[in-house]
Amino acid sequence: MGSAPELSLKRSSSKLLGIRAIEYLKGGPVSFKTHQAIVLIVTFLAYTSYHATRKTTSIVKSVLDPQSSDIGLSLPKKKRISSSVLGNGWAPFNESDGTSLLGDVDVAFLSFYALGMYFSGHFGDRCNLRIFLTVGMLGTALFTSLFGVAYWANIHNFYYFLVVQMIAGLFQSTGWPSVVAVVGNWFGKSKRGLIMGIWNAHTSVGNITGSLIASAMLCYGWGWSFVVPGLMMAFVGLMVFFLLPVAPESVGVSREEDECNSPKKSGDEEVNEPLLAPENPAEEEPVGFLEAWKIPGVAPFALCLFFAKLVAYTFLYWLPFYVSHTAIDGKYLSSETSGTLSTLFDVGGVLGGILAGHISDHLDARAITAASFMYCAIPALFFYRSYGHVSLIVNAALMFITGMFVNGPYALITTAVSADLGTHKSLRGNSRALATVTAIIDGTGSIGAAIGPLLTGYISAKSWSAVFTMLMIAALIAGLLLTRLVMAEVAAKIEESRSNRAPECSLDV
Repeated sequence: MGSAPELSLKRSSSKLLGIRAIEYLKGGPVSFKTHQAIVLIVTFLAYTSYHATRKTTSIVKSVLDPQSSDIGLSLPKKKRISSSVLGNGWAPFNESDGTSLLGDVDVAFLSFYALGMYFSGHFGDRCNLRIFLTVGMLGTALFTSLFGVAYWANIHNFYYFLVVQMIAGLFQSTGWPSVVAVVGNWFGKSKRGLIMGIWNAHTSVGNITGSLIASAMLCYGWGWSFVVPGLMMAFVGLMVFFLLPVAPESVGVSREEDECNSPKKSGDEEVNEPLLAPENPAEEEPVGFLEAWKIPGVAPFALCLFFAKLVAYTFLYWLPFYVSHTAIDGKYLSSETSGTLSTLFDVGGVLGGILAGHISDHLDARAITAASFMYCAIPALFFYRSYGHVSLIVNAALMFITGMFVNGPYALITTAVSADLGTHKSLRGNSRALATVTAIIDGTGSIGAAIGPLLTGYISAKSWSAVFTMLMIAALIAGLLLTRLVMAEVAAKIEESRSNRAPECSLDV
């Protein structure tokens, strides 16, 4: 065994440049809890930027395919006339089949995203997640920007946009399995639903940020709506490279050392227990793709997410377009205003994710919570379609409520449920399954995410009411797919209640 100075030197050399800089500024070593804070912040920013770049297309749709010269009614007259893009659209999307072409671009992105997700989980469990995530972010930044470059390069070839979105989808698929696996390496099992529900707000925060930036950039030319988020993502990608510690072992810190320097509190054993606690790290091997599918609960939750993401991503990609082409209180909103208003759906999603996580923790019932939210989403969708046109306030309120019920189960399944299943007792403590399980669940959901926007591109050309009917049916199926798990949780609750009453009855006797 090496001497203390040798161990200290080895541990120092394993630390990232960003961590060393923090230690230099702090004048001392970075504690375990500080590393946890860094992980939470960096992964939050990372996936926020993923969703910010993903959201830009939905904001620019109504500019590429105006469908009507009157969509800019809420803009000042001078601005409408000076913006030829708003009036004429952008070929080939401003032609009679423009809406369908936009749907094709969406499905190209999401199909390759779903395909890449399965491979990303496989590679994520077998390579350095920090490097893997950095490459994915820089690649996403590049191809998001290339979509916008078409504005200045005067590109009107449909296949250019299609190929760019395909490659962007592959790079985007690196994000989710990576950030979930990294967070799983650092955090314990206590209150997992609530913690991950709050952390998962990055999805909605990213959508809101992307919407606001893309909307604000439209007046300078729609190309900036892609380039600015792309540059922001490249910056965050560099942050990941210099700052993100993949696991405690990778930077030479341990929970035990940190606990020696701080007083113990009751319940610390549960709080500090690692999310992934291998029984024998030396012999640990990655879990195979088919083996991960056989973990109890993975298949039903993956199929449920298929339909949940079909609903959520239809809103993600088409809500600003729908709002700008729907008369609210007799008036049409501009592309900028529609994009800003659509952020309320994601604000509701933040609350929905936190509520779903907290409720599922309190009840200890993930399936019951997810199914209940999906069933509540059905009347929310109906009322938004039926009464959203009454006034701006009514539209905003119903949009917020719909976002809460639609995004709540989506957030719960992709975070806490994935973490639960990635550490299932059948894995016997194997810590190298979380990225694969996460990729399977989110990858299956992403297939639904591709189908929803694609169908919407064709169906909306005939009837938006038919689109909402499709979404309500999808929400119903998502809830029904969890029926067996819901019944199992209800049976467990009844059995628990009976066992708790039994001692009371014996005492009375």
